Amino acid sequence: MILSSLAPALVVLYALVNAGVFCLYGYDKRAARTGRWRIPESTLLGAALVAPFGACGAMLFFRHKTRKLKFYLVPVFLAAHLAAILYLAGVPVPALG
Repeated sequence: MILSSLAPALVVLYALVNAGVFCLYGYDKRAARTGRWRIPESTLLGAALVAPFGACGAMLFFRHKTRKLKFYLVPVFLAAHLAAILYLAGVPVPALG
């Protein structure tokens, strides 16, 4: 199966993308403190949709964007990614309701 042979590379790629998003949030926090150009919130949310583990980790680590209501979506993105990862790994995900 092709997907199983690509799995290690996909895991590494996913981890690298999440690390990049973590750094993106860190850069924006530093820019906020020093009065430099900021990354638009729509870009940060889009990055969180793709890599929520890095975004959520950065929000907690840097204490960045934690009070903005729209950034409450980041844990929702994380839960969706986690459910997809468990599904792809063959772990049964209990139904809600």
